[in-house]
Amino acid sequence: MNRQEKAQIIEQFHEKAARASIAVVSEFKGMTVEELTALRGKCFEAGVDFQVVKNTLARLALKDTEHGELGEHLKENCAFALGYEDPVALAKVLADFAKTSKKFELKYGSLEGKYLDADGIKELSKMPSKPELLSSVLGTMQAVPRNFVSLFANIERKFLYALVAIKDQKEQQAA
Repeated sequence: MNRQEKAQIIEQFHEKAARASIAVVSEFKGMTVEELTALRGKCFEAGVDFQVVKNTLARLALKDTEHGELGEHLKENCAFALGYEDPVALAKVLADFAKTSKKFELKYGSLEGKYLDADGIKELSKMPSKPELLSSVLGTMQAVPRNFVSLFANIERKFLYALVAIKDQKEQQAA
């Protein structure tokens, strides 16, 4: 690889890392091409970039990003997963794949500039995803007006029952 190609890889990876809210470093030593292709497919479906970059190029690309401290820990073969929208989705994809593959290992990561070890990434994967959180918030927001309406409907219903009871009582007294 010549200098121009290296500079282009550094620039592209730097741009992706700067936009990413989460970056996870994993080890893939001994994995087959089919396994890596399956992992890349799952990452693509979740909106995650999965890329293998040489450590020296990655260190240079990660400088001046919120994931810069990851460059200090790079050793041996590393693959990077970069998530932009939902950090939990990235963690879930990688943690699920790590459960099924004996050769794939989560090493560490960075969530909005905060260092995460492998256990931290696994804990993040257990959290509800962004769509799940939004649906629960929406459900809570809808419950308030629904309960308010049903409360007033019950008051009106009880008032109507009281009026009917008074009417029936007056009819019995008149008869």
